[in-house]
Amino acid sequence: MKRLLSLTLAVLMLFSLCFTVSANKDPITYDATVLFTHDLHSHLLPSAHEDGGQFGGYARLMTAINQQKAKYPDAVLVDGGDFSMGSLFQTAFATSAIELRMMGAMGYDATTFGNHEFDYLPKGLASMLNAAVNSKDKLPAIVDANYLPPKKGEEGYNEEITAAFDNYGVKDYVILQRGGVCYAVFGIFGYDADDCAPNSGMVMQEPIEKAKATVEKATAECVEKFGVEPVVICLSHSGTEDGEGEDYELAKNVEGIHLIVSGHTHTTLDKPIEVNGTYIVSAAEYGKNLGVVNLSYNAKGQVTLKSYELIPIDEAVAEDATIAAMVEGFKADVEKNYLSKYGVSFDEVLVNNGYKFDTVDEVYATQHESTLGNLYSDAYKWAVEQTTGDKVDVALTATGVIRESIPLGDVTVSDVFNAASLGVGTEGELVAVYITGKDLKNALEVDASVQPLMRSAQLFFSGVEYSFNTKRMIFNKVDYAMLQNSDGTLEKIDDKKLYRIVTGMYAGQMLGAVKSTSMGLLEITPRDKDGNPIEVADLKNYVVKDENGTPLKEWYAISSYLKNMGGKMDAKYSKPDGRKVVYSSLNPINLLSNANIFTYVLLLVILLLIAGIVLLTRFIVRKIKRKKQAAQ
Repeated sequence: MKRLLSLTLAVLMLFSLCFTVSANKDPITYDATVLFTHDLHSHLLPSAHEDGGQFGGYARLMTAINQQKAKYPDAVLVDGGDFSMGSLFQTAFATSAIELRMMGAMGYDATTFGNHEFDYLPKGLASMLNAAVNSKDKLPAIVDANYLPPKKGEEGYNEEITAAFDNYGVKDYVILQRGGVCYAVFGIFGYDADDCAPNSGMVMQEPIEKAKATVEKATAECVEKFGVEPVVICLSHSGTEDGEGEDYELAKNVEGIHLIVSGHTHTTLDKPIEVNGTYIVSAAEYGKNLGVVNLSYNAKGQVTLKSYELIPIDEAVAEDATIAAMVEGFKADVEKNYLSKYGVSFDEVLVNNGYKFDTVDEVYATQHESTLGNLYSDAYKWAVEQTTGDKVDVALTATGVIRESIPLGDVTVSDVFNAASLGVGTEGELVAVYITGKDLKNALEVDASVQPLMRSAQLFFSGVEYSFNTKRMIFNKVDYAMLQNSDGTLEKIDDKKLYRIVTGMYAGQMLGAVKSTSMGLLEITPRDKDGNPIEVADLKNYVVKDENGTPLKEWYAISSYLKNMGGKMDAKYSKPDGRKVVYSSLNPINLLSNANIFTYVLLLVILLLIAGIVLLTRFIVRKIKRKKQAAQ
């Protein structure tokens, strides 16, 4: 009996020990690998660096993807939006859906919409989505939780785009299972992206609240189907800036997101931003890098970062033959269906450039005269005069439409299109209108005063010489401005005279909205030749066209201008020519010369403050004296 009791006790103790070990045992840990890109902008081919060399290209990107999938067979491949609009391939956006078909061939599991997917308006996007489906090619899932067409019965309902979303199968999120890991992938569209897509026709739901609801729903589905918590990935077209921004706020306010692939701001994050248990990652624009995130994951939903890498896509990466052949096929289609109308070819060399132009980052960085901006505006002025035979007084472009720089060495048609590719519809066309001399001065003031608040608003002019002092009163920074004639002579700007001005549709719409955005403090009113005001919405009626009725595109104007140089870049673009002088001075003469109402109002306020202080001081002194006299 004693032996039996001892044996029973030992068995019970053994069971107890086994139960304890089992209860304390950590859940099985898995590796979860995510490969990602964002802001590819139709850059199927490698792009030229401003200082030589190349980056990007889908055939090289495919090689890097294959190499990573050889290491991590269960990796998922995703993209953060703006997969279109940025190269000649975008000209087939509505008819061939080249970008989505290429992503499908490369094995992308999911992508989301960026603001540039709406550049062709709802009709163009609907056509693209249907063309993608009709191709019967493999396609990536499109996830979009908070930026969707109005529902039937709601204002702005569009049956065509709604049907196209349904036809493609656009969803809030998708569930993927790879190597024992459940992934919940959803898409979010940000506020700034919405501002950049004013004609999208979509209804935007508040990103943070919609993200919370989507994470909860997707997580529940993973648990129900597979009995595990998911790795939650947000494909966000919202962006970060200086380590914070919309995606930072998204991560801070939404529980349960493990990874945010952050697009829109063309950011490069050499290490993830970690906030609230969420890792925010970005790999730069145009396929410069392939992002690789390795996470440690268990079935309880615990996720930690194991490693993070940005793999450069450059000449050191060999091209994948299959993808390279597909790109060449689409390239031939673009030449046949689009470029042939302009009498040029994809790789046609326009000029050899021996001068280093600003990079896009350098254009944005400071207020300055840029030879790149000069080239754009000079090209617009020259091309419109050649096309119409009529004199152009002033031409301008804005930083916001400069997408790439002009590279060293041979400059091709493709290079120029990439540099000036902001829309090939109405936004990519040149418009010619008239403005008064007063409004021309206001345009110069936009460059001087608005740029510090909105970097994309820096302007570059042809036909004007001016200077401004950054220390002067806002909206009164310009202290010198003259019209610069083609022969180099200078002419005073007459406030009441009408001047013919040329710019791109995008910049024209921006200038037309100056009054509303400056709360009425500045005004630039486009006018016809008789001085009658033109509504911004009617600028499309003032597009410059050739004798055949073909609209003059920004990229074609620049291409023609370069081609006319005779093989070598004009030496005048080797350095700034002094047409815009930016300086900072607290010298009273520099601060007050050519003062306008804004400076006078400020001076009046300052004088009133000084007078008030003097009166208050005198009052206090008198009061003290009276108290002393009363005490005596």
